[in-house]
This record gives sequence, structure tokens and C-alpha cells, in this order.
Amino acid sequence: MEQRRYRLVVEGELDDHFAGAFQDMALVRERGMTILTGPVRDQADLQGLLRRVAGLGLALLSVNALDGPEQPAR
Repeated sequence: MEQRRYRLVVEGELDDHFAGAFQDMALVRERGMTILTGPVRDQADLQGLLRRVAGLGLALLSVNALDGPEQPAR
């Protein structure tokens, strides 16, 4: 899998303390949810993000790829 941008939505408006756990992701809080958007290198990276969400006890509401595969930067 080549790099893609993903959007993960979790329940609750996370405070800045969680930003370190999702360092490459932008966090936007709205209407009782937090939207995490950013690059995901490959399936292993995506699985790591999902494990991090679960490990922090967050309720995952959705995961979406925002674009098609991109060639990694050289």
C-alpha cells in the first residue's frame, strides 16, 4: 500500500494531551467528536493508529481514506 490521507473520527472532544499520541495527525474538535486527519504510510501504520485509539480507550466512530494512493516522497 502506498501513502494515503485518512480521516479517523472518535467520540469525545480530545484535549491537547492526546496530540502527542497522534503526532502526524491534525486534530479538529467539533460537536462532541474529534476528527484526526493525516498521512498514513501503509497498512501497518493504519493498524498502529487503530491500536492506539483502542489502547487509549477511545470509541472509534469512522475511518475513511480521503484520497487514492500516493507515491512516497523521495
